[in-house]
Amino acid sequence: MADLQWNRDFALEQTSDDEEVLAELLEIFRESAVADLQKIKNASETGDAKSVGEAAHSMKGASASLGIEGIRAVAYEIEKAGKNGSLAVARAQLPLLEALVSQLDTMK
Repeated sequence: MADLQWNRDFALEQTSDDEEVLAELLEIFRESAVADLQKIKNASETGDAKSVGEAAHSMKGASASLGIEGIRAVAYEIEKAGKNGSLAVARAQLPLLEALVSQLDTMK
């Protein structure tokens, strides 16, 4: 199973140890990650490498700010490939990214 590799301490530090703010940020990230994942899927299916790269970039940045290394690393690989005009990496990594995004509901 894919591992989120979440550094909760880092994420909490970003919120000045405010658990409530962290919970709100995680909810916002869950929603944006699902939306970005759908954008990556759609763009991959239509052959739009640029849009794949843009959506992966968005996901990469948001996951990095919350210390979610598993998603950040996969999104970074997809972003690089998309910006280079390749869809092969996105298509190959989509199942892993989907598995990681599905685990976001378990984070607290």
